[in-house]
Amino acid sequence: MKCNKDAILVVDDDRELTEIICNCLAAELPDATFLKAYDGSEAIDVFNKHLPAVVILDLMLPKRSGFLVAENICRQKEQSDSLVSPVVIMITGNHGERHRQYALAMGIWKYLCKPFRIEALFELVQEAQKRGRER
Repeated sequence: MKCNKDAILVVDDDRELTEIICNCLAAELPDATFLKAYDGSEAIDVFNKHLPAVVILDLMLPKRSGFLVAENICRQKEQSDSLVSPVVIMITGNHGERHRQYALAMGIWKYLCKPFRIEALFELVQEAQKRGRER
């Protein structure tokens, strides 16, 4: 199984922020398909069903934290040599260095603290898509 290179999964329990991210990115990335999840359990279900190439993942989520979601994604990647791994961008209001270091050590590609400029996220998503296409 390979990731859907045009799919971007946005996971945040703040529904308004999720909509803003999707709408702003969709204006710049018209060929992308945007998937949404509002808690950790839903994120894993949507990921497993659609295998998005890019995941924008909040750290603090109901039901399962962003770390647990990321661990699930990484575990799947390790169990299947044919699965192209998604690029994960973690977004969080937690500015702690320990959390950032843990995220990067577990395979999170970028760690972006809230509040952030949507332009900064857009640049990261473009770079993430490019990385996905090069794999």
